Amino acid sequence: MNARISQILRLAIPSIISNITVPLLGLVDVGIVGHIGDAKYIGAIAVGTMLFNVIYWIFGFLRMGTGGMTSQAYGHRDFKEVIRLLIRTLTIGLVIGFLFIILQIPLIQFGLWIMKPDIGMLSLCWKYCLICIWGAPAVLAMYGLTGWYVGMQNTRVPMMASIGQNILNIISSLIFVFVFHMDISGVAIGTIIAQWGGLLFSLLLLHHSYKRLYKYFSWSGLLDYHALYHFFIVNRDIFIRTLFLVSVFLSFTSIGSRQGAIILAINTLLMEFFTIFSYFTDGLAYAGEALCGKYYGARNKEAFREVVHHLFYLGFIVAVFFTVIYSFAGESFLSFLTTDTHVICVSKSYIGWTCLIPIVGVSAFLLDGIFVGITNTKGLLLSSVIAAILFFIVYLLLRSQLHNHALWLAFLLYLAARGIVEFILFIRQPV
Repeated sequence: MNARISQILRLAIPSIISNITVPLLGLVDVGIVGHIGDAKYIGAIAVGTMLFNVIYWIFGFLRMGTGGMTSQAYGHRDFKEVIRLLIRTLTIGLVIGFLFIILQIPLIQFGLWIMKPDIGMLSLCWKYCLICIWGAPAVLAMYGLTGWYVGMQNTRVPMMASIGQNILNIISSLIFVFVFHMDISGVAIGTIIAQWGGLLFSLLLLHHSYKRLYKYFSWSGLLDYHALYHFFIVNRDIFIRTLFLVSVFLSFTSIGSRQGAIILAINTLLMEFFTIFSYFTDGLAYAGEALCGKYYGARNKEAFREVVHHLFYLGFIVAVFFTVIYSFAGESFLSFLTTDTHVICVSKSYIGWTCLIPIVGVSAFLLDGIFVGITNTKGLLLSSVIAAILFFIVYLLLRSQLHNHALWLAFLLYLAARGIVEFILFIRQPV
C-alpha cells in the first residue's frame, strides 16, 4: 500500500469509528426509555437530544479551529504554541459550557419554543434538558480536546474516548433507570456521567501520552494579542459558517414537515443516507485536516500535494462505493429503517436523489478538511454562504412545480456549490 494512503487511513479509520459511535449516546437513551412503556418518554428524549445536538453543532468551531491551528503548529515544531492552543481551547470550551449552565432557563425555553414539542411531554423535555445542560462544559471542552488530538495526528484517543463514553452511558443509564427507577431523569444523569467521564478519560490519556510537552508551557505567550486574535478570527469564521449549515439543515426538515407527515418521514429516512456517507467522508476530512495542516505548517509543498492527491483518490473510491450500494440496496435499507409500506412506496420516487449524494458531496467534505487544516476559514465561510443562498433560491423558484423534488434538488446543488467554490478558492490558494 502507498505510504501516503496508509498515513491517511491510519488517521481516518479511528475517526470513522468515532463518528459512528456519536449517535449512540442518543440512541441508547431512546432505547432505554422505550422499555419504560410510555411513548412520551421517547418523544421527550428525541426533542432534548435534537436540541443539544444543534447547540453543540454550532460550537463545533472549537474542534475544527483547534485542529487546524494545532496541526500547523505541530508541523512547524512549535510545541510552545501546541500547548498554548490546548490550554486556550479547553478554557474557552469550559467557560462557554458554564455560561450555558448559568443561562440554562432562557436557553432551554428558547430551544423548546422553536421545537414546539407536544404539551403532554413538555414537562419531561424540561426535566431532561435541565439535567443534561450540566454536561455542556464537558462536551465543549471535549470538542476542543478532540481537535487538538487531530492536530497532533492522533485520532485513536478520541476513538477510545467515544467508545468508553458509550459503554459508561449504557451502564450508568441502565442502573439509574432500572435499579433506582428514575425514568427520564436517570437517563439524563447517565448521559452527563458519560460526558464527564469521557472528558476525564481523555485528559488521563493526554497526561499519559503527552506529559513530555509540559516543559513547553509558559504563561508569557498564553495571552499574546496576535495569537489570541488569530484564534478568535479562525473560530469566528467557522462559527458563522456553521450557522449557515444549520440554517440549511433545519430548513430542510422544516420545509419537509410542512408538506405532511409522509413527506417528513420520507425525508428523515432518506437523510440517513447522507448521514452514513458523512461518517466516512468526515473521517477522511479529519485525516486531511491533520496532514494538510502539518505539512502546510512545515512548508512541505510536495508532501502537502501528495496528501491532497491521495485524499481525493480515496474519496472518489468511497463515493463510488456508496453510489453503487445506494443504487442497488437503497430500497432494502429503507425497509430496514421502517415497516411502513406506504412510506416505502412513496419514497421510491425520491430515492434517486440519495444515489447522487456521494458523487455530488464528496468534494465539499474533503475540501472542508483541507481548508480547516490550512486555516483558510474565510474560504469555508464564503463557500457556505454562497451554497446556502443557492439552496434557498432554487427551492423558492421551483417549489410550486417540483414540490419535494425541488427540496432535494436544492440540497444537492447546495452540496455541489460548496465543493465547487472551495475548489476554485483552493487552486488560487498559495501553498
